[in-house]
Amino acid sequence: MTAPITLTVNGESRRTTATTIAELVRELALDPAKVAVERNGTIAPRSELASHPVAEGDSLEIVHFVGGGAQERGDSWSVAGRTFHSRLIVGTGKYSDFAQNAAALQASGAEIVTVAVRRVNVSDPKAPMLTDFIDPKKVTYLPNTAGCFTADDAIRTLRLAREAGGWDLVKLEVLGEARTLYPDMRETLKATEVLAKEGFLPMVYCTDDPIAAKQLEEAGAVAVMPLGAPIGSGLGIQNRVTIRLIVEGASVPVLVDAGVGTASDAAVAMELGCDGVLMNTAIAEAKDPIRMARAMKLAVEAGRDAYLAGRMGTRKYADPSSPLAGLI
Repeated sequence: MTAPITLTVNGESRRTTATTIAELVRELALDPAKVAVERNGTIAPRSELASHPVAEGDSLEIVHFVGGGAQERGDSWSVAGRTFHSRLIVGTGKYSDFAQNAAALQASGAEIVTVAVRRVNVSDPKAPMLTDFIDPKKVTYLPNTAGCFTADDAIRTLRLAREAGGWDLVKLEVLGEARTLYPDMRETLKATEVLAKEGFLPMVYCTDDPIAAKQLEEAGAVAVMPLGAPIGSGLGIQNRVTIRLIVEGASVPVLVDAGVGTASDAAVAMELGCDGVLMNTAIAEAKDPIRMARAMKLAVEAGRDAYLAGRMGTRKYADPSSPLAGLI
């Protein structure tokens, strides 16, 4: 019988008789198709798990994805060669449970969901996973780097995400500090360059700065995602002028990311000419998330229609709708 060895799995010490990563994953009662494994800082390709040995003192990270209306078919948008019909992207965090999350997604009509990459709970491997409720074969998963404060951490996270699900279309965010959750643009730009060279297709969270947005595009971003206001604040779009300038100067899709609080905020983003809107808290923390998801679907559609219709010009003085000639 194989002598037990001691490993560190997701930060916890664990005794095992497994000799390969595949054996360890089975011992933990996990589904290899739903996880990615990093051993001593190096990702273990899923195709090699059965032959990848484990040894005394190894440190392993095992991760999976967690929860961190459609337009008319003629009005689609594309990013990195992939076409979508809903211009609303929703997150998967802060819901009461995965079932509510799935119901809100259906009500929103969104075709893309952002997902965070987090450690598997090895103490309860049979705990429900997001993939049990939202099928990645039917909805596009957009792995993100929520909670990363350095380029290296973000890159490492997305490498694991690609191993777990094969996704190359990803959402990059590198935060500067915890109070405002504003992006660190220096680290964000560095991460964008590395990821693009490795074949990733990064959609990048950024400040509402037209110069920074253009630099990200030149570095390989397939979409730029300026914040409307701080993440989770619900303050709405605080600077319409710079968002519009980003839209006018971009050659890639522009999506407002962060700060949306209610349906009118989503409509404003679309009226400014953005290709889409990403939101999480505005739906998840609404008193009725399902109803708010429907409202956001309609707001995105209305804002897009208003943009395409072309709004009336603004005037300094009143201009009567009815003719003044022929008054009695």
